[in-house]
Amino acid sequence: MNEILFKGIKVVSPSSSFNGQHVNLLIKDGVIAAITQEEVAAEHSIEASHLSVSEGWFDLRTKLTDPGFEHKDTIASISASAVAGGFTDIAVLPNTKPALQTKESVVYVKDMSRFLPVDFHVLAALTKDCKGEEMTEMTDLHHAGAVAFTDGVNSNWHMGVLKRALLYAQGFDGCIIDQPEEQTMTENGHMNEGISSTLMGTRGIPTLAEEIAVQRSLAILAYTGGRLHLTNISSAKSVDLIKEAKAEGLQVTCDVSAAHLFFTDEDLASFDTNLKVKPPFRGQTDRQRLWEGIQEGVIDAISSNHVPQDEESKNLEFDLADFGMLGLETAFAAIMSRKPEEVSTATVIEKLTTGPRGILKQEATSIEEGAEAILTIFSEEEEWTVTREDIKSYSDNTAFVGKTLKGKPVGIINKGSVVLNVE
Repeated sequence: MNEILFKGIKVVSPSSSFNGQHVNLLIKDGVIAAITQEEVAAEHSIEASHLSVSEGWFDLRTKLTDPGFEHKDTIASISASAVAGGFTDIAVLPNTKPALQTKESVVYVKDMSRFLPVDFHVLAALTKDCKGEEMTEMTDLHHAGAVAFTDGVNSNWHMGVLKRALLYAQGFDGCIIDQPEEQTMTENGHMNEGISSTLMGTRGIPTLAEEIAVQRSLAILAYTGGRLHLTNISSAKSVDLIKEAKAEGLQVTCDVSAAHLFFTDEDLASFDTNLKVKPPFRGQTDRQRLWEGIQEGVIDAISSNHVPQDEESKNLEFDLADFGMLGLETAFAAIMSRKPEEVSTATVIEKLTTGPRGILKQEATSIEEGAEAILTIFSEEEEWTVTREDIKSYSDNTAFVGKTLKGKPVGIINKGSVVLNVE
């Protein structure tokens, strides 16, 4: 469609002069041609008074499985999952085979996704093969288009490497991303350590394993300077530690996964291996503090933490199953279904748009006339029951199928294309 009009749609964008208003939004040739309350003629129009529009959502944490694990997902199927979830942009983790650690691998992702409706942003490997031992050629990767550096699903266990990386990346204002985990405290653990793990007879992973790693990384950041992003935080004390570090002026940001805002360790009583994730779902107190951290502005972004796993990885006894759950298709609905009343939809949208873009220093988007149309269309209130048909991944590892959720992505507008999830 070269021209489409969304009639009466609500703008949800704190940075837009139209925030909170119902407008007629005209998209023409990939550009926002008009935002008005006057009547507008268009080739195609949609009655959208029940819908909302924001800047395009940006996911900070999608696990790429191509190259190397294409049976779990391909770049094309991950793009389809992102569209279904309302994301115009995704930052992909480097844990492919081989890892995303060369200029050629960055170019491969960019070339393979060039004609897809979703923009792929490469988080390059911080260390060779993501093993935490030897740094990659960060400057070359930066010039090739990598937007940040991380070992993805692996934590930065080697503090000497983290120190050198934070120092080295300052030469080009690079961001180092760390999933905080003290691995010697999580070995053989399968879920949060607490009452639920005791009742289930399952070895637990203490919040201390995350909190020690947060303290350690923040201490190194204070010593080196630079920019550090702590991803996938899950404990109340982690929020408090990061809040203190920000107050001290450290350049630290953080994100939480949508699923950690929905589930707690009590949900694992069914031994559903789809709920086996890392870090594990914590207790009610931790989940409440995560929501408070969002409201306070301590938590900068909400991610999908999309980790495809095949049947051979998940259809096992709980202790033997791999970690990870799909997240792109259900992230927004998971957030809205558990959102406390005091947290506004505008705050949620900020954590999905300007928050992630700011962390990675990507160009801001806007909802103004003449701007490139990089938009997400969604319903704030629609209730829907998740079915397997709603999941576009080749993998099937989601615990949301059969659950009734609130809030639904309707489509995206990006790269000159309008892709809607409705007939």
